[in-house]
Amino acid sequence: MTTLLIQTEQIPLTVSFPALERMTTEQFYEFCQANRELRIERASTGEVVIMPPAFSDTGNRNLKISQQVANWAEQDGTGEVFDSSAGFTLPNGATRSPDTSWIRLARWNALTDAQKASFAPICPDFVIELRSASDTLSSLQAKMQEYIENGAILGFLIDRKTVTVHVYRPGRSPEILERPDTVSGDPELPGFVLRMARIW
Repeated sequence: MTTLLIQTEQIPLTVSFPALERMTTEQFYEFCQANRELRIERASTGEVVIMPPAFSDTGNRNLKISQQVANWAEQDGTGEVFDSSAGFTLPNGATRSPDTSWIRLARWNALTDAQKASFAPICPDFVIELRSASDTLSSLQAKMQEYIENGAILGFLIDRKTVTVHVYRPGRSPEILERPDTVSGDPELPGFVLRMARIW
């Protein structure tokens, strides 16, 4: 049975589709193609999650985050940057769309054109998630841990509600920074510094 989880402002709503045991990758791709206006992810268990559009304020801050990563990446030249509209199929089968992500050029270029044109079968090396009003902290923490377990080398979870940044790295407990002015990507992303003034 395919389950549809619709996240609302208050609680997730679950809708079941008895006709389908579980969407195949092709069916999920077709579902997303038919519903381009929706923000859709899929958990490794097959659960389909439809998220509400980001509020305008959150979208503005997401852009400022992506802009900083893109500016650094253009100077660094070793990877590609993606915004929140890009979906990736992780090794565990989940399809996720981080708010901002970066992939090393060698890994990205190893994919075929067909793979790049779909939900690329790759976990980004670096991911950023910005907590919005409809996100629970626990769900984002689980998502960040999933990225790390599937190959990400660095992740930032930005929580504007508590003015903290949770920094994730493989083999370590998350480091929680309280009211930081900047967050460094060193040594994984040499020279990258996320300036927080316009994000808070």
